Parts: sequence; structure tokens; C-alpha cells
Amino acid sequence: MRSLYTLLLYLATPLVLLYLSLRGLRSADYFKRWPERFARFDPPPQTGGIVVHAVSMGEVNAASMMVQELARRFPNDPLYFTTLTPTGSTRIRELFGDTVFHVYAPFDLPTVVRRFLDRVRPRMLIIMETEIWPNLYHEAAARGIPILIANARISERSIGGYRRLQRLTGSALRKVTRICAQSPVDRERLLEIGATEPQITVTGNMKFDVRMPPSLNEEGEAIRAAWGSQRRVLVAGSTHEGDERALLAAFTRMLPKFPEALLVLVPRHPERFTRAAQLARQAGLAVALRSAGMSCPAGTQCFVVDAMGELLRFYAACDVAFVGGSLEAIGGHNVLEPAALAKPVVVGPHTENFAEITEQLLGCGAAVRVADDAQLEMALSRLLSQPEERDWMGRAGFELVRSGQGAVTRTLELVEAALTATTG
Repeated sequence: MRSLYTLLLYLATPLVLLYLSLRGLRSADYFKRWPERFARFDPPPQTGGIVVHAVSMGEVNAASMMVQELARRFPNDPLYFTTLTPTGSTRIRELFGDTVFHVYAPFDLPTVVRRFLDRVRPRMLIIMETEIWPNLYHEAAARGIPILIANARISERSIGGYRRLQRLTGSALRKVTRICAQSPVDRERLLEIGATEPQITVTGNMKFDVRMPPSLNEEGEAIRAAWGSQRRVLVAGSTHEGDERALLAAFTRMLPKFPEALLVLVPRHPERFTRAAQLARQAGLAVALRSAGMSCPAGTQCFVVDAMGELLRFYAACDVAFVGGSLEAIGGHNVLEPAALAKPVVVGPHTENFAEITEQLLGCGAAVRVADDAQLEMALSRLLSQPEERDWMGRAGFELVRSGQGAVTRTLELVEAALTATTG
């Protein structure tokens, strides 16, 4: 199966490059640094450290606290941080600067993987969430390099595909030293696609271990003061077009009741900044852009954040947070960030990527689920009218996040055990 997979991957490589080119038409960063994807880069100043791989910005954020702790616990081990996307790469640089060695992850082709491992010579691989790369896992295991999958999850949407490829995924997973599952449900799904009982430990979800900068609430208060503290602010984070269309429809219908309200749109991908502003203008709203400054004139009805890495400060400034990717079949994005800031959360029906966490937030009353723009309008109108309910929901979410913390510590204990076993 791995041989067939490799053959198909070689045949698909031109299509992958075509995909990067098409993405590059919307975001120029996709045109850059292609040699790194074939493991052609200058070797790091020091080899023999720990590779952490996180596919994109969300996974980088989830891994950030673990990487900080790795640097503290293993000061003599250099850290290498790989990602697949430009947004992930940008976030690594924002968080860690030059304190980690960063390149794009190699394509999972045998010659490319071998070249990558030859240049970095890691003593451990840590893969965030569930990135299953058969050739990388095979080559690392052949060299005696332990592999740990951190924050592992298998969504309900993806389990069917993994089942169909069980011979391939099972063979790859059995090369892994330790799998840190987010939940018992993820543990059962991992067993179903080929992992073994001794490999898996349920450590919890690292995203609960979010650390908000101490200054974040102050930043949020300063933003609100600049906008006008009397304004009611809805922040929609990590949005896609389906989210934005529904939000704009609901928001425009709400304006007669809340004429001072402000909708803040934070699109998930930078190539959508212009389109989000265009949709807001087409809806008849007065629009201001973050790129023009943080100020938001009194007549502004929609503020479009056309910048990356600023979502948290705007969540800190809001009355209500809507989490995008959930009103269309994307699977939803990180609901824990606004909850950790004690903000009431609103989501759509599609939250498969954060299914268990979303259900926990709904169960404790910290979140509201809506099916469409009509229900969205009703939920937002109620919350914007009732500050006591907003405060209660925010406190419930904050307490849930605090009670779920500890996954990073449990994962690091397994990292230490794996490294100790390797070094004898």
C-alpha cells in the first residue's frame, strides 16, 4: 500500500504545484520558498533536536505553549518548527522569531523525506493533531527516531476516509511511538483506523491550555474606548463567505433596533480580505478597514480586519463572539479563544472540527448554536439586549476552559519518557 501511495504521490506532485500556483494568485506567499517543500534548504546551525510539525496557523497556536515548554525543559536541544501554509509560517515567526529553525514541511516523497532527515538529523518528531505521512513515519522509524502525535483527533467527517485507507494509515500509525489523543472518542477512532492500545494515551485538548497575554484585556478595553464604549460590538472570527453572507443579512436586519451596533469581520484567509469588504458594502453597510488604522469612525457599521494574527485582541473588545467556518460545511474554528476571554459564543451547525469542545460549551450554557441567518438574528438580538446573560455565559465559558487545562503538561511527560527511552 505504501508503494502504491508513493507512486500516486509522485504522479500527483505536478497537481500539488499547480494548486500552490492557483493559491498564489490570491496570496503571493504560496509562490515562495518552493525548494523548502523538497527539503532543499541550508541546514540548521545545530542538528539533533526536536521537530514540531503543525499544518497551519490554528495548529501553530495550539502548539505554541508546548514549544515554549520544550525550550524550557530541553535547553540543549534545538527546536525545528515546520508547517505547510504561509499563514502558519507567518505565525511561527510572530511567536518565536529566530529562536526556532523554521522551514516548510517536506512533501511526503521518500527521497524528499530522507533529504529532510539528513539535513536536520532530529532525535524526535512531534506531529500536531493527526497528520499521517506514511513515508515520513516509515523513514523516521527506520532511523530509530521516536514519533509522537500530539493533540490527536479524528473528526466524524474524516473517519470514513481513514477507514477506506486503513491498511495504509494503520501501517503508518504503528510506526508511531506515542499518540496523545484529545478525548476517549478520538482514542476509539484511532484504534479503528489501525493504532494499537499501548500507543494511545488520552491527554486532553491542548487548546484548553491557551495562555492569554496579560495585556489582552487592556488592549480590548482600549479598542472599545476608541470606538465608543456605548457601541454594541459583534466580532465574527475566522469567517468564510457563507458565514459572512449570513452575518451581513442578520446584522442589517438588526440595525434598526441597534443603530449604534458594530460588526467586526475577521476573515480566516488573507486572500478573502477584499471580498469580505466588498460583501459588506454590497449589503449597504459603511465599511472601515483595519489596514487604514485602528480607529473606527462613528458612522462605521462594519470593520473588516484585513490583517493576520489580530483576532484575539478583537475578541477581547467584543460583546458577543461568532466563530466562523460553522455556517457552511467547513467544520468550525477555535471556540475556546473567545471562551477563554469570557465572551459568549455563537456558532452555526457545522462544528465538527471542535465537536466535543463545542458540545461542552453548549452544555454549560456558554455558547448558542444557530442553524441559519434567521436564528442568528434572533440569538444576537437577545444577547445584545441582555448584558446579564452575556456576563453569565462568559463566566461559564471561562470556567470550562480553566477546568480543561493540563494537556500540555501530560503530553510533555510522554515526550520526556520517549526521549529517555531512546537515549537509554
